[in-house]
Amino acid sequence: MKETINRLRSQGAVLIEAADTPALVEAARVSLLGRKGEITSLLRGLKDVDPQDRPALGADLNLLKTELAALLDERSSALAVGQGSSSGVELDLSLPGKPPVGTGTTHPLLSVMESVCDIFYGMGFTRSDGPEVELDYYNFTALNFPDDHPARDIQDTFYINDQVCLRTQTSPVQVRTMERTEPPLASIFPGRVYRNENADASHSSEFFQIEGLVVDKAISMADLKDTVDTFVRLFFGAAEPTRFRPHFFPFTEPSVEVDMQCVACRGAGCGICGQTGWLEIMGAGMVHPNVFKAVGYPDDAYTGFAFGMGIDRIAMLKYGIGDIRLLYENDLRFLNQFRGVL
Repeated sequence: MKETINRLRSQGAVLIEAADTPALVEAARVSLLGRKGEITSLLRGLKDVDPQDRPALGADLNLLKTELAALLDERSSALAVGQGSSSGVELDLSLPGKPPVGTGTTHPLLSVMESVCDIFYGMGFTRSDGPEVELDYYNFTALNFPDDHPARDIQDTFYINDQVCLRTQTSPVQVRTMERTEPPLASIFPGRVYRNENADASHSSEFFQIEGLVVDKAISMADLKDTVDTFVRLFFGAAEPTRFRPHFFPFTEPSVEVDMQCVACRGAGCGICGQTGWLEIMGAGMVHPNVFKAVGYPDDAYTGFAFGMGIDRIAMLKYGIGDIRLLYENDLRFLNQFRGVL
C-alpha cells in the first residue's frame, strides 16, 4: 500500500495541476476524495490490513488526503482570479465593482416618525427620549392612574416585576422631562411602546408612539387645537377638517379624542371609517393638576396640554396601509413600494 500512496501523491498532483476549469477541479476532487474516490477506497480497506501496520498506513493516507485537499483549494482559488485559465483572461482587481441590483431604503415607520418630528421642530418643540423598561411609578402613578385602573392589569401591561414594566406609552418621558425642566417647555417624545394585545390588522403588542407636551402660563385648549390643526395640515398635505370629542384620560382634564376627516371617502362614509366619515388620530387634553403636583410644578401658576398618537396609525392613514402587521413583517415586496416615496 505504500507504493499505492506514493503513486496517488504524484498522480493526484499532476491531475490537479492539469485541471484548468472549475469543473475539472471538481472532477479531480471527486476522483480522489469523493465517496467512491481512490483515497476513500483505501481508507475503507484499512480494516483488511495487518493490525500492526494499520496505524502507520492510516496516518499516511490522512496526510495524503490533507495534501491533495490543499492542492485542490489552491487550484480553485487560482482559477477564481483568472490564473491558469484556458482563455488566458485574468481578472483585473483594479476595476470598479458592479453596483448592487437594489439599495436599501428607510423603513416607512422611521421615515414617518422623523417627518412628524420635523413638523414639530418647526413649531419650536424639542425632543426627549426615555427608557423602554420603565418604573411603574412613571408609567402609571405619576400620570394619575389609580391603583385599580384596568391598564395596570397584567392583561394589558407586560411586567418585569411588581415595580418595573415595559412602558405602555411614551407619557413617562413627559414626567421625567418635567422633573428636570422648568417651564416654559415644549417637547415631543417619540419611541417604541408595548401592550399585552393580540396582533391583528389594527393592533400589535409592540408599536411606535409620539407624544407632545407644552407647559407655560395661560396655555389653553385653543392652543392645543391650533397645534393639532397645524400638524394635520402639514403632514397630510391639505387643510383636513378635524374635530374634538370629549373623552377621558387619567393624566389630562379635560380630555379629548381628535378625529380628522376620512382620507378615503372625504367624509361621505366608508368601510375604513366605519361609515362615520371620520378617523381617530390622537388623544389629547389639558395636563391634569395631579400630574403637575407629581413633578413639583405649582398647578396654580402653569397650565399645559399634551397629545399622543400612534406612528403606525398615521402611517397607515397617509399611505393607505390596511394591516399594521405589514409594517413589522419585513416583506421586501411591501417595503420596496416606498422606495422613492419617503
